[in-house]
Amino acid sequence: MSSEPSSSSSSQPCPGSAAPPSSLHLPESRRPRERSPSPLRGYLIPSPLPTRRTRTFSATVRASEGPIYKGVCKCFCRSKGHGFITPADGGPDIFVHISDIEGEYVPVAGDEVTYKMCTIPPKNEKLQAVEVVITHLAPGTKHETWSGHVISS
Repeated sequence: MSSEPSSSSSSQPCPGSAAPPSSLHLPESRRPRERSPSPLRGYLIPSPLPTRRTRTFSATVRASEGPIYKGVCKCFCRSKGHGFITPADGGPDIFVHISDIEGEYVPVAGDEVTYKMCTIPPKNEKLQAVEVVITHLAPGTKHETWSGHVISS
């Protein structure tokens, strides 16, 4: 096979050939296009929000040593994996990630919770709730366990 591309369509190597794709000299118009990133290929853009798995050890230690706050779950979407907590002291709502919820129940609006706080990089201006524990289930609502069982409270 010559290094010059031929005009016939049979110049493509057999699927079992050992020639790597970088050694092929295709005309500019016939070069394979770059493929877009796919979640299946491991080219995911990392989330800016620190989850329990991505949080640094020092941030985890700082959060665990902090005070315990009380609040009420404002909303939580299991399919999106996040929600918000309204603090009992009336401050701005605090973000909560699914990986930071302790216990067996998925939080729903109205659940009383306790939590600790951790800053969100890169500027560390916003706060995120960590070590979230549901202390009282909202009365009159259906609660779901992480395994999928539904319980009425």
